[in-house]
Amino acid sequence: MTEILPVTCVLDSLITSKTRIRLLVKFFSNPDTRAYLREIAKEFGESTNAVRVELNRLSEAKILSSTPKGRTIQYSANQSHPLFADIRQIVNKYLGLDKIAENIAASLGHVDQALVVGDYARGLDSGIIDLVLVGEDVDHKKLNALCEKVEALIHRKIRTLVLTPVEFKHIQEGLSSQSTLHEQFRAPIVLY
Repeated sequence: MTEILPVTCVLDSLITSKTRIRLLVKFFSNPDTRAYLREIAKEFGESTNAVRVELNRLSEAKILSSTPKGRTIQYSANQSHPLFADIRQIVNKYLGLDKIAENIAASLGHVDQALVVGDYARGLDSGIIDLVLVGEDVDHKKLNALCEKVEALIHRKIRTLVLTPVEFKHIQEGLSSQSTLHEQFRAPIVLY
């Protein structure tokens, strides 16, 4: 029987450029992400030339959209590309977001919303996934056990925050552009 490799191994084998993988993660984990060359190079800790080459390849394939903004170019995922949904699904599997949705949020009691915030919502594969569950009577013991199982599957740490709907609404209303929470909750990935 043939062993099936984890998605991370398959994607790393299929796409040999680590920069290209990081760009796909950045733009397809949250399709509303927009960024400039220098910003990406600084974030990735790579030369602008290395990032430019990969941005050009993805733009030429129409996987990324490039929009001139003054003297710079802003990049984003091309949501009208015929493979957009497929690439997004592959990226979510690469990050393990599909496993989180399946194994954690769906089986913990009354969960109204499951959101990924922080680094992963901004397209950064930092190794720590910030998961916010909004609901009543969430079983914390079961949540911790499920997180441990999923962490072993996806090789990433999951940090959870459980809020009641009232607490979540209060946080949303209290977000100002100056708050540290604003940065964490800006453009979350909604799992459901």
